[in-house]
Amino acid sequence: MLKLTRPLAVIDLETTGVNPGTDRIIEIAIVKIMPDGKKIVKRKLLNPEMLIPPSSSAIHGITDEMVRDAPTFKQVANELKQFIENCDMAGYNSNRFDIPLLVEEFLRIGMDFDCKGRSMVDAQKIFHLMEQRTLSAAYKFYCDKNLEEAHSAEADALATWEVLEAQVTKYPQLGDNVESIVKFTGEDQIVDFARRFTLENGVEIFNFGKYKGRAVADILKNEPQYYDWMMKGDFPMHTKQKLTEILNRTLLKKG
Repeated sequence: MLKLTRPLAVIDLETTGVNPGTDRIIEIAIVKIMPDGKKIVKRKLLNPEMLIPPSSSAIHGITDEMVRDAPTFKQVANELKQFIENCDMAGYNSNRFDIPLLVEEFLRIGMDFDCKGRSMVDAQKIFHLMEQRTLSAAYKFYCDKNLEEAHSAEADALATWEVLEAQVTKYPQLGDNVESIVKFTGEDQIVDFARRFTLENGVEIFNFGKYKGRAVADILKNEPQYYDWMMKGDFPMHTKQKLTEILNRTLLKKG
């Protein structure tokens, strides 16, 4: 059994698309696992304030009509933030998709969501290290069950929790707590969730474009117009937030 020292929020999102910078959440399910094993489920349909592409509806089955009278993210943001306060976080491909998009939604409404001090366990990362499959296959492989209602956020989040528990049982080398799992899978050195920047020896480095491989602070110092270009560009708000933090730190050093 996975031993928890604090609650673990297992998150799954259904969205209008796969771009954290432009797409929106239309369904969120959070299965909060308490250290005593108790599960608390919160699920909400959300109005994304934009049309849901038919290609996305074809995957998760959620249509514009179904969310027309649903609350917006802004209306439920405080409730969601309180629900996952002081929780570690988990999901399936959550480090690259669900958590970045959730953070982006908070930032869009001017509400900061700090991931510092939270461990983030991605069951997909364990699965890909060990078996190289999808969530439905992971559920069949680890739990010997067929995943009914795949792409229902609540079903996916609950299945992810079952997979994670089964992984802990199957792979003793993972350990039995969140910290040991993160140590085993390796903790991503994330600057921004879109991974426009990487961290090398404690220094933020551009991970794209003409300055790829160059220190962000150096470019901002020598070519401040590049900051303006990025801030006006179609980059996720979390990327822009981190860029501004680097700029402010650079200006403080200059001063």
